[in-house]
Amino acid sequence: MASIFYHGTKADLQLGDLIGAGYASNYGSRKKAAWVYLTETLDAATWGAELAVGEGRGRIYVVEPTGPYEDDPNLTNRRFPGNPTKSYRTRDPLRVTGEITDWAGHSDEALQHMREHLARLKEMGVEAIEE
Repeated sequence: MASIFYHGTKADLQLGDLIGAGYASNYGSRKKAAWVYLTETLDAATWGAELAVGEGRGRIYVVEPTGPYEDDPNLTNRRFPGNPTKSYRTRDPLRVTGEITDWAGHSDEALQHMREHLARLKEMGVEAIEE
């Protein structure tokens, strides 16, 4: 059975749109991202949708990679050995094949805790996403 992949964002996309690298990252100093990220878990995609920079509501898209992908080293073997978040990255675009509209977000407390954690990392000069 083929894997289902998700991408959380605030971008308003349509079926068939491509999500590619080269845009400002949603995290850290917002430098241009050399990778685009995808996950096999709704929880990881939910974090992406909730923490993404920008106006509007968070969105979770079903995506298919158009090229090879690898474990996301920002999470795997640093914070979550063995990749339980099933998080990946690719330099090739992701094609939007659907949207999950009935997802539940994290609690206000969990979101505040994560935002504080990311702010502490930023103060320490640690990039949340390292290329």
